[in-house]
Amino acid sequence: FVWLLFRIGALRCNSAFHPGGDNLWLCTFTLSVAVSAVLLLPISILSNEVLLTFPQSYYMQWLNGSLIHGLWNLVFLFSNLSLVFLMPFAYFFTESEGFAGSKKGVMARVYEAVVLLLLLALLVLGIVWVASALLHDNIARKSLYDLWEYYLPYLYSGISLFGVLLLLLCTPFGLSRMFSVTGSLLVKPRLLEDVEDTLDCTTFEEDALSRKLNCKSPSCWVKLNMEAMKKEHQTLRSQRIALEMRRKASPWQRNLGYPLAMIGLLALTVMCVLMVCFNVLELLLDETAMPRGMEDPHLGMASFSMFGSLGAAVQVVLILYLMVSSVVGFYSSPLFTGLLPRAQDTNLTQIIANCVSLLILSSALPVFSRTLGITRFDLLGDFGRYNWLGNFYIVFLYNMLFAGLTSASLIKTVTWAVQRELIRAFGLHRLPLTVSRSTVPFRLLLASGLSKIQ
Repeated sequence: FVWLLFRIGALRCNSAFHPGGDNLWLCTFTLSVAVSAVLLLPISILSNEVLLTFPQSYYMQWLNGSLIHGLWNLVFLFSNLSLVFLMPFAYFFTESEGFAGSKKGVMARVYEAVVLLLLLALLVLGIVWVASALLHDNIARKSLYDLWEYYLPYLYSGISLFGVLLLLLCTPFGLSRMFSVTGSLLVKPRLLEDVEDTLDCTTFEEDALSRKLNCKSPSCWVKLNMEAMKKEHQTLRSQRIALEMRRKASPWQRNLGYPLAMIGLLALTVMCVLMVCFNVLELLLDETAMPRGMEDPHLGMASFSMFGSLGAAVQVVLILYLMVSSVVGFYSSPLFTGLLPRAQDTNLTQIIANCVSLLILSSALPVFSRTLGITRFDLLGDFGRYNWLGNFYIVFLYNMLFAGLTSASLIKTVTWAVQRELIRAFGLHRLPLTVSRSTVPFRLLLASGLSKIQ
């Protein structure tokens, strides 16, 4: 807050005031906290493996459990500070103009933003107190006297539960979308396709449309639908660029890059599902599989994976893969597609909304990974104080839903992708719409493929 007041004072003295400067600083700070939350579990797991590998090393004496525990506490503190105070203040400061009758300026906007923030805090605290009173009457009475110990954990539990539920919805969808997103960045191999002929045809069609669009005769404007032609021209141009990239790509990149990437994504996704299924069995047989908090991390005593350092490395890769998949699924879902940032076309309110969304997803990632059994590293600090973590039915149902949704999305994506590639490879995508592709017999597929080979 001292830094914030210093920035406000500097802006007050500066005549050339940029209204979004401080908000961008707050957004940058929030994104840095989000990145730190994502790296909490990987850093903790790798630190334990480093201490196991070099137990008596003089250069590793600074790496201990108290340092990791302090990092978890700091990330928890700053994530809640950004989510509850900084981002709402940034939004209110962006939308505020000062109270009616007050002198216009920076401080008038600050006063209005602070008042709105206090009113919002009172509203949220009142809602959480009513919820705690309905669930636990004794704790609700104590929370009036001890706000930090009994009252704020309910607020933190609600925020974390919302983030974990959001990850449950976005991650399975993102795991299925990762195949198409990765495929759009790589050169796809095309069976039985002559790239040179396809590129020549696309180039000729693009040139013909360009001549029609550049025609200055009045008859052209009357007879031709210019908007449809422009869209078709853009489509042909993108196809030509993709074909040129495919032609310039090396044979190794064209024939091995895409299959290896798809196999890697499939292996990571299947591994996540298998680990969740194994965690479901452990929940039924062993009570220690339940996620819980850990006050004193004893690093360097034993590995958190039964496969040693290799298993720990796989856990780190899976955690980062789940985070990337959740972000892809979040921005691919119909509810949040409008939040996707666009180059030089994103307003400040949308930037704040993106920062809040990424912070919610990243701060829930440690709880998400531990609940699914991706890692056995228990939650440190206040991350382990969430009330719903000790409920067996919530944790068990969460694991079952994740395994079911991910399996269904994976099966649907793989089957549709194989069908689409086979149809494109054998040229059946050029069939008229009146012919149903599902009714095409296998003999026709085989005959079409053999004729192209000959």
